[in-house]
Amino acid sequence: MVVGRHGIDFPADIDGLRAAGTGFLTTAFRTSGALSPDNAVTRIEELTEVGGGSTGRKALLTVGYARPEPALHTRLFVKFSRDFGDPVRDGGRFQMESEVRLANLALSPAFPIAVPRTQFADYHADSGTGILITERIEFGCNGIEPQYHKARDHRMPDQFGHYRALLSAVAALAGTQQSGVLPKDVVERFPLDLRGATVGDPRPMTPNKLSRRLDQLAEFAAAQPDLLPERARDPAFLRRLAAEAPLLLAREEDVWADLAARPDYIALCHWNANVDNAWFYRAADGELACGLMDWGCVGRMNVAMAIWGALCAAETTLWDAHFDDLLEVFADGVRRHGGADLDPAVLGRLVLRYAAVMGMAWLLDVPARLRTRLGPDPGVLTRPDPRIADDEGLRAPLQMLANLLNLWAGRPPGEVLDAAVRGRPGGGTPRIR
Repeated sequence: MVVGRHGIDFPADIDGLRAAGTGFLTTAFRTSGALSPDNAVTRIEELTEVGGGSTGRKALLTVGYARPEPALHTRLFVKFSRDFGDPVRDGGRFQMESEVRLANLALSPAFPIAVPRTQFADYHADSGTGILITERIEFGCNGIEPQYHKARDHRMPDQFGHYRALLSAVAALAGTQQSGVLPKDVVERFPLDLRGATVGDPRPMTPNKLSRRLDQLAEFAAAQPDLLPERARDPAFLRRLAAEAPLLLAREEDVWADLAARPDYIALCHWNANVDNAWFYRAADGELACGLMDWGCVGRMNVAMAIWGALCAAETTLWDAHFDDLLEVFADGVRRHGGADLDPAVLGRLVLRYAAVMGMAWLLDVPARLRTRLGPDPGVLTRPDPRIADDEGLRAPLQMLANLLNLWAGRPPGEVLDAAVRGRPGGGTPRIR
């Protein structure tokens, strides 16, 4: 047990929650205001661990109360920041600090999108220990569609409609925050730290390492043509990539400076709004709507980062057919909620640059990951191969790599390196041309 910002002891894992029992839950829910002072949690009917996600342990919790209340939920979801049995997953524990802040901000009447109702959220900053207890989203029940898993969008009906709803939700939060109607003192607790919006720390990329990975990528594209889009495995593009990527690496700091130096494009955003962190339902007007959960790394950022986070694991065919449409949807959503008048063409270029610098750090090792998991001679692979399709740790980064390469290949040579990211006398705000 640790003492968080609410001043009460809270458990760090499932065994601790089981031991703390109804006494802790009653105190926690009363402290957060979710439970009336004269009500109590009287029983725990279920506490079952579930898998999923890249950090922390998770559980399904079902409780009973002395008496029902309108805003009380009995079927709950518990997320811990810690995973004491897995050092890699435990390393992401500091993501929950901003997630707890968001859970409290979402209680504001002006918060514009659906999130799981918070029953209790607390965090101990020194240790990175946190707990988040929310209502449970019941996928496939009561008008909520079944859950869609990352990088499996071929199973999703109306992909464009779902991503339109998803980006509309992300844009609603961005525009509402820019409009100033959310509590300013709470919003200011979300720092502007573009480089900090990531899961873990990649090892530094050196020119020699980048050269090796680009060579491995070219070999991979030739050996496994069914795993990459046609233009992404085109030898002419791969030669162009081998020339442009080192130049981008040398000017990476300029890209980050450019992303940070555009105040109209900075807003509070969900950084990782993949479809597996969303639920979809029909609103009162019959339109497809979207709620968002799993708010790790939420913060103020360049909105291009959030767009890439939402689209990075989508089907490449969606990017080809609807990327420009979705940029229009996002810009319109920000504007309708009181935010800045964003230029979709600028958004597209910023998405490319952010995806490029992130991809160099996180995605060029996908061929090596496949080789490590499947061996040096796995045979000719396809995306439906169960060795890939049933392993999110391979399936998702492979799809992200395919989208990055396809996006880069489809843009004019040199666009990712244009004058907007060159050194600028006087430190003025750069301009995309």
